[in-house]
Amino acid sequence: MKITLEQIKSNKDVKTYITKADESLKALGYTEHSFAHVGKVSERAAYILKTLGYDERTVELAEIAGYLHDIGNLVNRVDHSQSGAVMAFRLLDKLGMDAEEIATVVTAIGNHDEGTGVAVNPVAAALIIADKCDVRRTRVRNSDYSTFDIHDRVNYSVEKSTVTVSEDKRSIILELEVDTSISAVIDYFQIFIGRMQMSRQAAEAIGLTFSLVINGQKLL
Repeated sequence: MKITLEQIKSNKDVKTYITKADESLKALGYTEHSFAHVGKVSERAAYILKTLGYDERTVELAEIAGYLHDIGNLVNRVDHSQSGAVMAFRLLDKLGMDAEEIATVVTAIGNHDEGTGVAVNPVAAALIIADKCDVRRTRVRNSDYSTFDIHDRVNYSVEKSTVTVSEDKRSIILELEVDTSISAVIDYFQIFIGRMQMSRQAAEAIGLTFSLVINGQKLL
């Protein structure tokens, strides 16, 4: 059975898991990981593969993986990619998705986190890039600027964030506009260097180079 992204989005269990997983992360002091985050990751993963010419179904599987990728935070932040993969398997199997398609989605989810993840297929590669590049002001929950930690400062300093596949389809560029009066550029590298390295490896897995541009300056 061809399970669609819209079926996933409208599924009450999925809605509950995303909501409750984000509540757990909020209690732990993490930035937003709710519908805004998973929606953006889903859209960006699809954009990457569609732009590179992948077929419509592979693109939709990337959308589904992006939408479900963080449900494992419901269990624990530690190893949440693997927990999320197991949860996604149960959800998709229950819905009647084809086993080969389940395998693609579950593999991508289980490999999206730095430290343990590897871009083992195009869906996984697109998911990694889309997830690691979601840095933006609106992810910050803390309304008290005086108590911002480094993650709050870095995310809050990002006034604009875009992910673009180049016209020649040889590179993917994360471009940020950063208010350096809020956070220095070096702070970004302090907390995100592992994510950028993983994004570069994921880009290479689908035949691209990865570039980071901050305030008009190419840094990677």
